[in-house]
Amino acid sequence: MAPPAPPRKLVPKDRAPSYFASLKAREYREHRNASSTIRSIAWNNLGNRIGCGLTDRLVRVWNPEKPEIRYSTELKGHTGTVERIQWDPTHSDRLASASTDGTVRFWDYRSAKCLNQVSTGGENISLTYSPDGNYVAVGTKDDNISFIDTRQNQIIKTHKENVQTNQIIWSHGGDVLFLTTGSGLVKLKDWPSLESLHTIEAHTSACFCLELEPRGNLLAVGGSDAIVSLWDTKEWTCPKTLSRMESPVRCLSFSFDGSYLCAGSDEKMNIEIAHVDTGDYVHTIVTDHPVLSIAWHPSRYHLAYSGDPAGLKIVSNPAA
Repeated sequence: MAPPAPPRKLVPKDRAPSYFASLKAREYREHRNASSTIRSIAWNNLGNRIGCGLTDRLVRVWNPEKPEIRYSTELKGHTGTVERIQWDPTHSDRLASASTDGTVRFWDYRSAKCLNQVSTGGENISLTYSPDGNYVAVGTKDDNISFIDTRQNQIIKTHKENVQTNQIIWSHGGDVLFLTTGSGLVKLKDWPSLESLHTIEAHTSACFCLELEPRGNLLAVGGSDAIVSLWDTKEWTCPKTLSRMESPVRCLSFSFDGSYLCAGSDEKMNIEIAHVDTGDYVHTIVTDHPVLSIAWHPSRYHLAYSGDPAGLKIVSNPAA
């Protein structure tokens, strides 16, 4: 596998407003179904492909250099909305998708074929790979979490949470799971024992999304209170909060260098970009529709987002 391209020169805070203001949007339009929307987007580890999970039971993989739909790859097989997709962190051509049809499918986009399928027995709403690619955790609408061994292609453990669980992610080291809850708490659990390690009283109402900063020093949590809280992962203190959003925060993403954080909502338009160290907002990307999913490129200041019924958009600096 080819190594990732080296990252571009970092953009300091004093240059960020003018730099991000120069971002230009490129459209990747869906023509199949005008009512179809993108529920989830994700870059592969090289940043040369981006996948979308759609409400019309389809996974689509785009080449960012070719926005025409004829150059994309359709992955067909789900019979329900594709709620979440993620790429195998160890393989740039393989990805997994979780659907409300009760299945998780594993794909190789090059052959456009489903490699394996695992039934979870519920409506899947979240999915995350372990950093080594050996496990996938899948959360269902009824708060069951299934752990799939990707080497055996079977569920090895199922865990029931006693509270609404909205998103699950693994720590960068793969030994801790982070869970957002409808009660405003973020739970930390040991992997693989699932014993409770710590609980963060992150928000006064439901926590919807979370993401670890690339170095693992900060955990960002978005909630129904329209606030993003940032947590120091050593002391588990909250050094700052970001509060420009006006509606529940549904999606978060750190830039590859950890310097910038963006957030979006499925109720209000626009994407806010904040400087992580200072908490200052440096730019607003104006959108025509609420933003359902958002993702920074793994090594560039390229930002992909969904929400426009026409399809995917990627904003980037033409000089980058």
